[in-house]
Amino acid sequence: MEQSEFDKFADEYYSLHVHNIVMSGESPEYFAEYKIRDLVDIYNASQGCVEAPCVLDFGAGVGTSVPFMRRYMPRARLTCVDVSSKSLEIGRARFGGVAEFVLLDGARVPFPDESFDMVFAACVFHHIDQREHVTLLREMLRVLVSGGVILVYEHNPYNPITRHAVNTCPFDENAHLIPARSMRRSLVAAGFANPRMRYRVFFPSLVRGLRRLEPWITWLPLGAQYYVAASK
Repeated sequence: MEQSEFDKFADEYYSLHVHNIVMSGESPEYFAEYKIRDLVDIYNASQGCVEAPCVLDFGAGVGTSVPFMRRYMPRARLTCVDVSSKSLEIGRARFGGVAEFVLLDGARVPFPDESFDMVFAACVFHHIDQREHVTLLREMLRVLVSGGVILVYEHNPYNPITRHAVNTCPFDENAHLIPARSMRRSLVAAGFANPRMRYRVFFPSLVRGLRRLEPWITWLPLGAQYYVAASK
């Protein structure tokens, strides 16, 4: 997706997102927090508890993840990058005191080597031409410290509710959903070590009592989303 397309939806992104996920019975904040809990759990399992990690939120948009990063990593240094200058303006107005917002202009991530302990990309790659995936992932590898971790979250194309939500969402009009195994192959091609896939977000609010089962069924390719986590 081009910068102009993201800019077009920046002001109404939140309301469009709310409407698009109405079948889940949850808010955008529910899904944002879900992902950040996974990020923190994966990082702590890999590195132990680092009090002040440096975190890159790649494709941060209007900064929906920022308050949850701050909640679960209160001393982290947060950097949000996006191709949409308008989205960054909104994010900066909302959370400029707790995160840095940086424009991504081109294929190079605008930071020195080994700048971050974590890289987080939530539902971003399905907006990017697949021919560019490995190049961007290599950039993410470059800016990670040795032993740092990446978490890529994406929509699961095998979940029919997910497909419906994407097909009817205005800002997903040019999206191309990515199977988990394809995303894993791209991480391997980029040079990441030990990539592991997990399916997530299985149950809507209506049957929220079943959510306690989710940690046991991450192998089942029916979750609404999935992640691939890897290390440098």
